[in-house]
Amino acid sequence: MTATLLVQAKEVRDDGSIVEIVVWALDQPLAPCLHRYKYRLFYGRSGECFVRYDNERGKGDHRHADGEESAYDFTTLEALLADFERDVTDWRMP
Repeated sequence: MTATLLVQAKEVRDDGSIVEIVVWALDQPLAPCLHRYKYRLFYGRSGECFVRYDNERGKGDHRHADGEESAYDFTTLEALLADFERDVTDWRMP
């Protein structure tokens, strides 16, 4: 399987939080996903995850928040990034 890096960005904010986005385009879907993207979207601090969206072989698309993991219904890359941005914007620091 070949992968092409589409996006790689990392921002360390004044409050110490980190926003990191990494997205690859794949030549074929990563089962059980039907789309051709591999991604990791992270918001947290060193050693602490507030929100993370990712996908992996065998697990598919999912979201981590508040220490829990739930399935994520991937529709488009744009919708994924918008959902992540909304979570980061709405997050209340503990």
